[in-house]
Amino acid sequence: MIRRAWRGARKAVLPPHVFESPTGRRVYDNRHTRLTKWLNDGIPPAQVADWAGNSVPVLLATYARCVEGQLPDLKRRLETAGDLLEPPDAG
Repeated sequence: MIRRAWRGARKAVLPPHVFESPTGRRVYDNRHTRLTKWLNDGIPPAQVADWAGNSVPVLLATYARCVEGQLPDLKRRLETAGDLLEPPDAG
């Protein structure tokens, strides 16, 4: 019943090309998208897990492979803190 209601709601508000796409096809897709976005935006996993009603291990087991794009910011933060070692001199 929930799937039928969700499908009807999507059909009522989405343009046909979006309705036919996999975007938000299942209610769970919206949750997955939101949690992935929060993690990619740098929100700490403990906070995201709390909001999602998960433990951190369960959250990371599911979403760790979805997190991307944070390495440049992490490197900058480590360099600023002096915790990133310089590569050995090749000469």
